[in-house]
Amino acid sequence: MQSQALAFLLGVLVLHSLPHLPTLAWVVVCLAVPLFYRFMPLARWPAIALLGFSWALLHTHLVAGPWLPAGLSGQDMTLIGVVDSLPEALDRGVRFGFRVEGRADGMYDPDERLPRRVRVAWYGQSPDMVPGERWQLTLRLRRPTGFRNPGGFDYEGWLFRQGYGATAYVREPDSALRLGMDDRPIHRLHRLRADLVERMGQGLDGRPYAGILRALAVGDRSGIAPEQWTTLIDTGTNHLMAISGLHVGLMAGMGYGLMLWGWRRVPALALRLPAQRAAVIGALICAAGYAALAGFAVPTQRALAMLVVALGALWLGRVARPGRTLALALLVVLGLDPRAVLDAGFWLSFAAVGVILYAMTGRLQRPGGIRAVLRIQWVAGVGLLPLTLVMFQHGSLVSPLANLVAVPWVSVVVVPLTLGGVLLAPLIPWAAQWCWLAAHLAVSLLWPLLEHMGSWPWSLWRAAPPFWTLWPALLGLALILAPRALPARWLGVLLLLPMLWPARPSLQPGEFRLTVLDVGQGLATVVQTRDHTLVYDTGPRFSPRFDAGSAAVVPYLRHEGRGRVDRLVVSHGDNDHIGGAPAILDSLRVGEVLSRSPERLPHALSRECLRGETWQWDGVTFRMLHPPPGWGDDNESSCVLHVSGPGGSVLLPGDVERLGEAVLVRGEGEGLSADVLLLPHHGSRTSSSEALLDRVSPRLALVSTGFENRLGHPHEETLERLRVRGIPLLDPAHEGALRVDFVPGEGVIVQSGHRHAARRHWHR
Repeated sequence: MQSQALAFLLGVLVLHSLPHLPTLAWVVVCLAVPLFYRFMPLARWPAIALLGFSWALLHTHLVAGPWLPAGLSGQDMTLIGVVDSLPEALDRGVRFGFRVEGRADGMYDPDERLPRRVRVAWYGQSPDMVPGERWQLTLRLRRPTGFRNPGGFDYEGWLFRQGYGATAYVREPDSALRLGMDDRPIHRLHRLRADLVERMGQGLDGRPYAGILRALAVGDRSGIAPEQWTTLIDTGTNHLMAISGLHVGLMAGMGYGLMLWGWRRVPALALRLPAQRAAVIGALICAAGYAALAGFAVPTQRALAMLVVALGALWLGRVARPGRTLALALLVVLGLDPRAVLDAGFWLSFAAVGVILYAMTGRLQRPGGIRAVLRIQWVAGVGLLPLTLVMFQHGSLVSPLANLVAVPWVSVVVVPLTLGGVLLAPLIPWAAQWCWLAAHLAVSLLWPLLEHMGSWPWSLWRAAPPFWTLWPALLGLALILAPRALPARWLGVLLLLPMLWPARPSLQPGEFRLTVLDVGQGLATVVQTRDHTLVYDTGPRFSPRFDAGSAAVVPYLRHEGRGRVDRLVVSHGDNDHIGGAPAILDSLRVGEVLSRSPERLPHALSRECLRGETWQWDGVTFRMLHPPPGWGDDNESSCVLHVSGPGGSVLLPGDVERLGEAVLVRGEGEGLSADVLLLPHHGSRTSSSEALLDRVSPRLALVSTGFENRLGHPHEETLERLRVRGIPLLDPAHEGALRVDFVPGEGVIVQSGHRHAARRHWHR
């Protein structure tokens, strides 16, 4: 069973690693191969892998649904559909899932292929959106789009996993029409969840940990504050905020125990059905009810599927081997949704169960009580550390200790009180409020301890080891956690060293690398020499919870093994250039900060950038060309940086426009020449003048813009000036993060954009 499950998993992985989605015709070809199994017994495992490939392909085409066609992206369309998720409050609006039923005008175009589900934002004053309501909305549709940077979060992949074929925002809000209510069971369930969220909000009245209780009750984590997430991540307890295996298993255990206790006390019932089987039904009812409260979210579905497999074996009275049960659960999860392999929680869930089962068969089979609990926490914390480092670029070193306290406290105290309030809310509202207040008190007692552990300087290990180091690390852990009778278990420590070993510099003296990150309508670039790192601009801050510094710059630097920024240069104070700076200052060691407004960036070595400053790193020269003393903090006053080495040069001009460009051309002369030019002000009409282009005379131009941005950057007149001079242009909005290497003896080497190099079939 185990080998079959792994072969099926391999087939699913192959499909979801392809850069382009095959047509449905491949399903027929793949399913025909097993017919030859009778004549070729050795084809058994490839046949099962092809079955997994076929199912994932069929599911993607028929269940996940179509993506928005490119021709409709950026277009306004009036659609009729149903709100099919809990509304999520934004800083200036609300966001919700919208299941499309059709066009309001009734027109049907078989080639249009509207997406089944759209993620909609309604900005400004919006009505209360209730799950299950049918609306007619005019939407500005966009293809699923996210930043594409090495080490960064794959937002397009997340949209694919959630079933969204497009994103949109509401246009002409005054024309929106509420058309009634859809009373299908799933929508009634979401309305119940929304009602519970409202009741909890009223009962807890803005208390600081209300978002945590809401996450434990209905799986809605949007109310957890960013600083609370930081504490949870630093202590490795963030898994407690997902209604997954731990909480679903807890509810199943409570249901099993209560049903077993009650059933045995009614002889007539026990004669009709054995108490153990009745207890299985009770466990399943409680687990399914809790999963329903979470809206049958993906982690909950996975946990429920694994639980059903285990309860099924118990119902049949068969004691299955743990490995066989885990393999069957894997097949059930992939059968329900093969996209599960794209979720980090899928790997962490099965890895946690697998490592505990492996350790239980050896070192943990003898001890009982608290000793076994301590070892299980240690095994789970240490066993998952390599996986979390590779997936998330960090791992909590205090996780075993923090979870030893937090898991029983949350499971035995906080969750029962929270769910007790949920059960009492429709019957005795005042009793429900007291339950939630008691649960809030329990969280407030736990939280100072978690904050204290998270503040320890060594609590969080931040690193981004290469993917290949995961395999020797897993083998090393297998040796370390093996039974004591196995000799030379200490060799497992040696296999962990590749993951711990610092990366060797990939650049030689005199060589440097420019990376223009994909941050939307803004700018964030990184210049690396052999031993030094400079960040020029940091991208925008989109909201208090999301900025380009934490979403793009910091993950990229960790992916590159650069834990320190020697100099941070912020060209000027506009949000699209300075917005990510606080996150970089908070997350990384920064040696020095140069900007036009040093007072806006608190740092011990923060000062103003001025024309004439020059320094050298590893054989590479950096020159600040602009502005002269006395200029302000605006586009024309941008810090302009020229970087040159034996392999070539680049000019980074920020947002200077015609006046700043004229000053540069007049003041620098031939010193302005560069092989690569980052277009000023995102290629706007008022920049990239003919005089500047002629003086710089670049072989390549780069520009940083937002995909389908409303400003129309780069402007057509700018593009024409580049075309006349035969200067090619690349944009991270279309290419993903762009990397240019300046190599002595070889010159300027342009690498393929990250959107192409790491493309998967769900990427636009």
